[in-house]
Amino acid sequence: QVQLVESGGGLVQTGGSLRLSCAASGRTFSSYTMGWFRQAPGKEREFVATISWGGSTRYYADSAKGRFTISRDNAKNMVYLQMNSLKPEDTAVYYCAARGAGQYTSVNPREYIYWGQGTQVTVSP
Repeated sequence: QVQLVESGGGLVQTGGSLRLSCAASGRTFSSYTMGWFRQAPGKEREFVATISWGGSTRYYADSAKGRFTISRDNAKNMVYLQMNSLKPEDTAVYYCAARGAGQYTSVNPREYIYWGQGTQVTVSP
């Protein structure tokens, strides 16, 4: 069982930056592939970024490439999403998620079994 708690969301102007954090419980955190997803009002949940259990493999949505960076600190049971050059279309609730132990990276939210409660990111024009 893994519990995830996101933090770091807020209101920022266009072009600004935010760093989202996800704190995970559980002694086997280092064996979980982690992902960040987001959901805007009236839209489906969409993939943002994912990182393998060791951190060697990272994959981003086209909308995030060049602006967002996913990272993890297995010693601290933490995953991060550094978001730069934010745009109004980045406004959404951002969720941290974990796949089952030993699973590879995935962009499909249905393949993630543990989810946090989400943190709101609002980018003003």
